[in-house]
Amino acid sequence: MTSSSMALALPAAGTPCIANLLRAGREHYRRGEIRPAIAVFQAGLALAATVSIGVAVDGAADLHAALANAFMLCDDIGSAAENYKAALRIAPHLVACWCNLGIVHQRSGRAQDAISLYLEALRRNPGHRPSRTNLVQALVATRQFAIARTLLLELLEETPEDAELRGQLGKVCFELGETEEAVAQFERAVALAPGQAENFYWVGAIRQARGELEAARAAYVHAAQAHPILRRPATTSPPAFRALALFAPFVGNTPVEFLFRDCAYHTSILSLLPDSQPDVALLASEADIVVNLVSDADQATEVLPLAMAVAQSLGKPVINDPGKIQNTTRDATALALADVEGCRVPRTVRVAAGEGLPDGLDLVFPSLARQAGMHGGDVFEKFDDAAALTAFLAAHAEHDRYVIDFIDYRSADGFFRKYRFLFIGEDILPYHLAIGDDWKLHRDATDMAHHAWMQDEEERFLRVPGEVFGAAHYQALRVIRDRIGLDYFGIDCGLDPDGRLVVFEVNASMLVHDQNPEFPYKDPYIGRIKVAFDGMLARIARGN
Repeated sequence: MTSSSMALALPAAGTPCIANLLRAGREHYRRGEIRPAIAVFQAGLALAATVSIGVAVDGAADLHAALANAFMLCDDIGSAAENYKAALRIAPHLVACWCNLGIVHQRSGRAQDAISLYLEALRRNPGHRPSRTNLVQALVATRQFAIARTLLLELLEETPEDAELRGQLGKVCFELGETEEAVAQFERAVALAPGQAENFYWVGAIRQARGELEAARAAYVHAAQAHPILRRPATTSPPAFRALALFAPFVGNTPVEFLFRDCAYHTSILSLLPDSQPDVALLASEADIVVNLVSDADQATEVLPLAMAVAQSLGKPVINDPGKIQNTTRDATALALADVEGCRVPRTVRVAAGEGLPDGLDLVFPSLARQAGMHGGDVFEKFDDAAALTAFLAAHAEHDRYVIDFIDYRSADGFFRKYRFLFIGEDILPYHLAIGDDWKLHRDATDMAHHAWMQDEEERFLRVPGEVFGAAHYQALRVIRDRIGLDYFGIDCGLDPDGRLVVFEVNASMLVHDQNPEFPYKDPYIGRIKVAFDGMLARIARGN
């Protein structure tokens, strides 16, 4: 919009008054001419500033509020915040400004501050629906799920056919452990709005977690057939670039709920089933980079070849090449890293489904065994003799299993310590430290919430990992990064009594999230992972 065309929106004769400038700016805004609207609103505020100090100017608060709304559409949330505050200093009764200032804080990662602003809006107008619906989102962001559920139920009493609220209630119920109610709410949302594809996938994921495998598979198949692509818009317009993510329902995928949140790039998530036939030409037209999320080489043997074919046919840069993912089974990883200097990589033997221990295998006890494709501590035990190990293998003979040498990594103080790093391009960033008194450590199952010294040690590791892992350790980590060859993956590792790196697990399936209300000291370090991930995608998408 040129300056001359902007002038056409002003009154034809005489000096424009504040009311006319407000009206003219709103007309530009209504037509989607945001930059001209901003210029006119600013002209109105400049005119208001000529009034004597201490004199209330009619329309100035509305000009600030309108200007703030326009800045919000331009994603200039700093300028938006300044103008919402200016409007409220003049006219604190403007409920919408309290609500919108809350949105600014929420988009800035200050959800708790946003809650205070929404509550101020509701103090002035208890029925203000935008403040109530945004308050729900802020409560969820701060993991205040019980309060969020109460508010959602109140909103749904008013509008029971609101599919979006039903979906939100489903997520809240899931977080509260009420999985049956969560499924019911998601299925109600699906019935109300079949076009909101995310609800289909939630039904499948919850049923899978509940062990209802056939129902979960049916939900995933229906979701993938009805809505093969989920689209998440960028936080900026236009988006910095476009990412196409390859996702396989019902098998292990890289967890990206945190990584794909609040992105400056547009994300399309394509669901792949073994018999999928994606429209490659259509996909190529809306992607600058492909992010393969199919990450579990044991679970995804049927889907990885399809992901590889799609990725190759698109002719775009690929993050986590599916062909390289195929080489990240536990036994293949142990073999690839066996001779890394300064590392202890436990021997890992794969036992095929229906088979027993290979003849001539030299067992050393204690030994570990686990079901292939399982993570965390599930179906994973330590054995002190051959009879117990053989019984475990027989009990899980319908699946492939791994037999793994046990390495005692207990520290001098009697506790076990397991460290997690994320490899993101060239970066090697710490994610967490788990400390416990048992060899089988899972971060969420430790007692660290009740021990300040454990939290202090984790914070020091996150802040200065070099105090624990020296130059030789980092050299080993760089060798591991190069041999695995993926763009994004994690490692769980420890240190043996001699200070050597003990490798437990290396793959792209490791969970990264920022929901740590009991451990707020982790937030800035986890935020670095998100920044590094976004930066890596941006560089590769742009060919840098």
